[in-house]
Amino acid sequence: MRILLTNDDGVYAPGLAAMERALRRLGKVFVVAPLHEQSGVAHSITFLTPLQARKVYVNDKHWAWTVDGSPADCVKLAVSTILPERPDLVVSGINGGLNAGVNILYSGTVAGAAEGAFNGITGIAVSLQYDENEPFQQAADLAVEVIGKILEHDRTAGRIYNLNIPLKALQKDSPEVKVVPMDAMQHWETFERRTDPMGRPYYWLAGEHDPRQPKPKKPEQLTDLIALAKGYITVTPLNFDVTDKHCLNKMSDWDLTPQDDVPPDREHTGPQVRVSWRT
Repeated sequence: MRILLTNDDGVYAPGLAAMERALRRLGKVFVVAPLHEQSGVAHSITFLTPLQARKVYVNDKHWAWTVDGSPADCVKLAVSTILPERPDLVVSGINGGLNAGVNILYSGTVAGAAEGAFNGITGIAVSLQYDENEPFQQAADLAVEVIGKILEHDRTAGRIYNLNIPLKALQKDSPEVKVVPMDAMQHWETFERRTDPMGRPYYWLAGEHDPRQPKPKKPEQLTDLIALAKGYITVTPLNFDVTDKHCLNKMSDWDLTPQDDVPPDREHTGPQVRVSWRT
């Protein structure tokens, strides 16, 4: 099996090296990863500037390619240009920090796996709960076991799987894996306001679950966030078709065509824009 390995923490991240060592048990591994950390870039791609790709050597041996772009860029370039043959599997990770709930939408790690699926290749994103002394190799070995079992059940081209490992699972002799949906609970995000040495304000994003959310009246559904909090390894199948099918059917009889008597646009004067660093 030919495996393309990428991440969003950068080519020198310890999680990437741990994953590469573990994946060798499944096949030949090709590493193509970002030059710099790309956390939170989601599925961004580079098209206004050229991409550079360079070889990375470890002990005088070619170990990886590094690309000065996003995880999606890495997979695009690897599949179309860098790799000698088309990969059978794309793995993205191990990420330092879980990618669950709505964070899936922001995750560069998940985007790397999804880009594989865009190209008709099974993509698996792997993330480990953050800790100052993250046990990446232990998590990578465990992740490869789960990946192997996923491939035993389904090798349908273009699937996306999101695999998360909490620290509690690594403390168990036989950690349990749960197949669960993404938790779509909204977040209450705040920005901490600070001041730089020049007296200018800046803002640092901080996010947490919205405490104003009402408690569910029905029995609690096991989602990725809840399962991870209970110490389960989670696997969530994803789909890049984000069409709201229910709403699409509901809109089928809506008449949204503009009327013929709509007046022409009037001339507008643009707003006067002024930027101030002091608020």
